[in-house]
Amino acid sequence: MCKDCGCTIAGDAHHHHHDHEHSHHEGSSSHQAAHETLHHNPQLNDAKTVSVIQKILDKNDHEAAHNRVHFDSHKVLGINLMSSPGSGKTTLLEHMADIADFKYGVVEGDLETNRDADRLLAKDIKAVQIQTGSACHLDAFMVHKGLHDMPLDDLDVCFVENVGNLVCPASYDVGTHLNIVLVSVPEGEDKIAKYPVMFRAADLILFTKTDLLPYFEYDLEKEKETARKLKPNVDILEVSTKDEESLKAVVEWINFKRRMR
Repeated sequence: MCKDCGCTIAGDAHHHHHDHEHSHHEGSSSHQAAHETLHHNPQLNDAKTVSVIQKILDKNDHEAAHNRVHFDSHKVLGINLMSSPGSGKTTLLEHMADIADFKYGVVEGDLETNRDADRLLAKDIKAVQIQTGSACHLDAFMVHKGLHDMPLDDLDVCFVENVGNLVCPASYDVGTHLNIVLVSVPEGEDKIAKYPVMFRAADLILFTKTDLLPYFEYDLEKEKETARKLKPNVDILEVSTKDEESLKAVVEWINFKRRMR
């Protein structure tokens, strides 16, 4: 099951793991998160449940490492986009198509429908839809499946647009190099304080829909301060799709990370 919210995905995970048996380097951050979660969820704190969760996370970490090697071998920067629903992930990717000087594709995760992938394809962005069904996040196996249909040799960057959710995606390494977390002005204050695991995982926090600041009670500087208390070195940008300069700043951040690699 998903260690964060208890949704039943063990069956799906089991199926994926038998399809993709690989040996890779073992990660530890997910294991630590599992221990912390179990500590705070006594109803899950039995030996059998701990064992199942550890196996799921261990296999996921191995597959994530495999995905990263796959990205590296094609010289592609992998970026995981995470946020709550409606924060503007797909909209950001649509608008970047007009100004980005690098080629990118998107592995698109949604519970159902192909709507987001269709939006991206309409902008001539290569997009592969992954329907997660009942699973509240993408895992490394789902992303691996999507990469089979992604022309990595023709790309510079591959985005993984995760399922809209501020809890579970934070704990599952999907094999990207970087995490960008979006939080929009209309969501209201306190999202960062309420979902610290997600924002600690961020390399870049994007405050989106900033053109709506005049219409909401939203202390942007206070939210930035909260973010930096959680992760002092996190990068922060403000974005409005109505402000092309703000979009160019995101493109430049990605280019900087590409040069660093």
